[in-house]
Amino acid sequence: MPGYQTGHSSEPGTCVCLKHRMAFNDCFSLSYPGNPRPGDLIEVFRPCYQHWALYLGDGYVINIAPLEDGISPSFTSAKSLFSRKALVKMQLLKDVVGKDTYRINNKYDDTYPPLPVEEVIQRSEFVIGQEVEYDILVNNCEHFVTLLRYGEGVSEQVSFL
Repeated sequence: MPGYQTGHSSEPGTCVCLKHRMAFNDCFSLSYPGNPRPGDLIEVFRPCYQHWALYLGDGYVINIAPLEDGISPSFTSAKSLFSRKALVKMQLLKDVVGKDTYRINNKYDDTYPPLPVEEVIQRSEFVIGQEVEYDILVNNCEHFVTLLRYGEGVSEQVSFL
């Protein structure tokens, strides 16, 4: 995927098997609105900006976050405004959303045909755990998830900056 480092890390313990991790989350009950389906874009409303993730299934999403750990979910995108590197993470939707709200927002479907769900999931599995370049204008969290869903990195939110 252009603009993103791909491939699995050679460090032990960093290769993630999506199906294996999701199997251990059987007790997770999605209590948020909308019942997202695999491949859906998730728009999380943070104070003053939106964070984007892509729903994988079984309560999990893929998103990018700054490399620093220990940051509360509501500060993740704010911190990444000033970061040049981010980490691709598979996380529970409820953990990414935290106390904020979200909606399913596949707003580009009329402009860009979504890739088949199987391909979206496969592309997502390939980049989990990878370090990626981050730039708020040309390579942000919305660009990242739209690249996975459509094969094209798109972001309207940068026009508001």
